[in-house]
Formats: sequence, C-alpha cells, structure tokens
Amino acid sequence: MKKTILLAMTLCVMGASAQKFENLAMTPPMGWNSWNKFACDVSEQLIMETADAMAASGMKAAGYEYVVIDDCWQVGRDSMGFIVADPVRFPSGIKALADYVHSKGLKFGIYSCAGTETCGGRPGSRGHEFQDAYMYAQWGVDYLKFDWCKTDGQNAVESYRLMSQKLKEAGRPIVFSLCEWGDNKPWNWGKEIGHLWRTTGDIYDCFDCEKNHGTWSNWGVMRILDMQDGLREYAGPGHWNDPDMLEVGNGGLSLNEARAHFSMWCMLAAPLIAGNDLRNMNAETLSILTNADAIAINQDPIGVQGLKVDAVDGLETWVKPLSNGEWAICFLNRSAEPKTISYDWKTKVVKDEFAKRELNGASQQYNIKDVWTKKSLGNTQKTLKATIPSHDVLMVKLSK
Repeated sequence: MKKTILLAMTLCVMGASAQKFENLAMTPPMGWNSWNKFACDVSEQLIMETADAMAASGMKAAGYEYVVIDDCWQVGRDSMGFIVADPVRFPSGIKALADYVHSKGLKFGIYSCAGTETCGGRPGSRGHEFQDAYMYAQWGVDYLKFDWCKTDGQNAVESYRLMSQKLKEAGRPIVFSLCEWGDNKPWNWGKEIGHLWRTTGDIYDCFDCEKNHGTWSNWGVMRILDMQDGLREYAGPGHWNDPDMLEVGNGGLSLNEARAHFSMWCMLAAPLIAGNDLRNMNAETLSILTNADAIAINQDPIGVQGLKVDAVDGLETWVKPLSNGEWAICFLNRSAEPKTISYDWKTKVVKDEFAKRELNGASQQYNIKDVWTKKSLGNTQKTLKATIPSHDVLMVKLSK
C-alpha cells in the first residue's frame, strides 16, 4: 500500500500548483484543540469522547466543526519514513479516529511541525513533508496545525510554502493553520500559503499576565489582544489572523473575564478554537461558547476584523463592521473597577477607512441589542448609559 502511495505521490508532483486550497475557511474556523487542557495527555478515547460531546452539547449546532488533536500523537517513523501514531494511545490508528469524528458530522484535524521535532519532542515533518501530506490525505484529515519548533536554519516562508504545496499535491482539501508565533510576520506572506496564521506566542489561562519561561513567554488574554494592533488589514475570508486558542472553561478566568475573552475574539474575527474539556463543561462555560449572537458577529461573511476606536482609563471601545450595514460595538473594561459609560451615538462618528464604512448615529438610526443579555437597549437616537463590571464587556449589535 505504501509503495503504491509513493508512486502516486511521484506522479502527482508534475504540474502541481503551489497555491493553497481556495474556498476554505471563508469564515474564521470553529472547533476544538487538545493542547490548552490536555497538552501531551492525548488518546483516541479522549478525541472520540470530545467528538461525542461536541455533537451532543449544542456546540456542533452552534457552528463548531473541527476536532483537532495537537502534539504527542506520533511516536516515530517506519522504515520507509512514514509517520507512526502511538500504538498504545491510538490502537485503532488515525484513519479509524478520523472516520469516527466524521461519523458525528464533524471534521478532523491533526498537528505537526515544520522542524525536525515537534514542540513536544516528537518527529517533525522536516524532510518528510511529501509523505506526511499524503498520509493526512489518506487518513481523511481536514485541518493541519503546523508548528515552528526545532527549525534552526530554516526559512519560515519557504518551510510553510513547501508544506502548503505538498498538501495541495496530495489532493484532499485541508485547512492549513500556520503556527509560526508571529516572529516572521506571517501576516505579510501567509495569505497565499495558509488559511490562518498565529500572530503571537502561546496564550496563557489568565486575564492580563505574562508567564515567563526565560527564553520565551506565554501571554494572558489582554496581552495577546494588544498584540493584534495594526493587523486587521491582513485578515479576511480564507485568511485570518489567529491570536491563539480559547481559554474559556479552563479555570484561570472568572466568568466576567471568560465572557470578555470570547467577546474580543469574536470582535477580532479570530478562529474560535475551544481549548477546554468539552466532556465536563458547566452551564456558564457552555453558554459563553455557544452564544449565537456573539458567534454571528465572529462569523459575519464580510470578514472584517474589529477596530479599537477609543481607550480611556482602562475602558476601550471597539467597533466591527458587519454585513447588511450592521455593526457590532464592544465596550471592554480592563480596569479593576466598574466603569460607567454615557455613549452619545450622534456625536461618536466612526470612520473605518479600511472597511470604507461610517457609523453615524446622527444620520442613521440603529436598533441596539445586548449580545449577552439578549435585551433591547433602545436605539441610537438616545445616549447609551450603562455600568460595565471590572474585566467585563458590554457587547451590542446595531441593526437597522
């Protein structure tokens, strides 16, 4: 079988395009990834139970579709150089696992790395891009997260371009997630190579902190948010800035902070990749992850990333143009104290030069809906007054 695959691989190279698969990830990908909660403690049982939970909990109905196994599923390569899954943790093999995920009406994702080893010390794809891409296609993989460890001497653009080319040659449409951490500014070159690219180092399960490891750091939610400044022009349908996966439900954030985290990722048009244990969610976590109005803002088809238009004393105002002339507005309170707002829509004119849109409450009346309480807050003819708790948001949608 593998000799046949090698022959097919050789024949397919001729005339193959180096472009990524088009018409994938036309809205930010939604799904789940194992790393934030489980790190290397992964198994086929975990992935199967997670797929079950995603399908049964309402997350699938809310739009989540990718079940992605991160690092540590692989243990070596066989005599021909093909990647080998851990036979103890994945006794049925990756093909059977992908088939199970597909049987739930979901899509299956996997992880590898551009270097010689993954970040967890497992075999990377360097020198085996051709073989790995074809195995992923044979297994039925729908999404590949491609990391950037053990890459001494490698060129990021060419390393990711090579894997993108091999995925295309393998023939199965696979969403390509460039986990390059933003060191080589992938927003400048990633659009033609992948469907999303990491803009920062790894997220950490806190609201506003840095976890320093000496030579590198993890970043809290607000630190990562700040690192998105200046990147919105690079995002759009089929090519997204990725500020890393969600920490909602992992215990490090309060309810207010988790709501703010999710809201801001929706405003950023960021991929919504849950990172908690879907099998053991409380009702509050599930309600945040499945808020239909917030998700609709994230998934809006014009794909414009939100813009920060004001920041005063820990209170930020963000706007996001939506389709049909609508808008999302998010007031983010980063301070330790509640903040009172009095927002006069008629005087707060917002001109978004990138989106070529203007929000002008004096010339256009909008109805206001609170995304989290689901209540009407009147319209833009009146000043919006509210008190926003510490580390929380008021997120509203404006519709005509």
